[in-house]
Amino acid sequence: MKKAAVFLLAIAVAVAGVWIWRGAGSNATAAQLAERITLGGMLYAENCASCHGVNLEGQPNWKSPGPNGRLPAPPHDASGHTWHHSDEQLFAITKFGTAALVGNGYESDMIGFGDHIGDDGIRAVLDYIKSTWPAPEAARQRKVSGL
Repeated sequence: MKKAAVFLLAIAVAVAGVWIWRGAGSNATAAQLAERITLGGMLYAENCASCHGVNLEGQPNWKSPGPNGRLPAPPHDASGHTWHHSDEQLFAITKFGTAALVGNGYESDMIGFGDHIGDDGIRAVLDYIKSTWPAPEAARQRKVSGL
């Protein structure tokens, strides 16, 4: 029961963070968005590229569990599935880590970065990743996010 309460609280915090992010993003100037994307690219290089690839290409055979039983890091480019997920899901996965969201003993190498780069850093990384997608993938992701 305690685990479920913590999980629900984590989801509520993530949803609130995305709600604030959407509000800030809709009023951002082109220069502010460009600055956020630049920051996101730097944070991605420092924190994400070692697993997800310098060019967002992910690890080889990312759809099949490795020797440790865990899935390798997926690509964040158009060849992956990141753009299939809503802003809320992407924010929560990045903030809390995959295992925290899936629960039930699921193991993942994807840790949560909320304590390391914070909510604004997570939003910047996601803005960077989304800025690299071709128009069809970006449009689908916006639709999934309700934008």
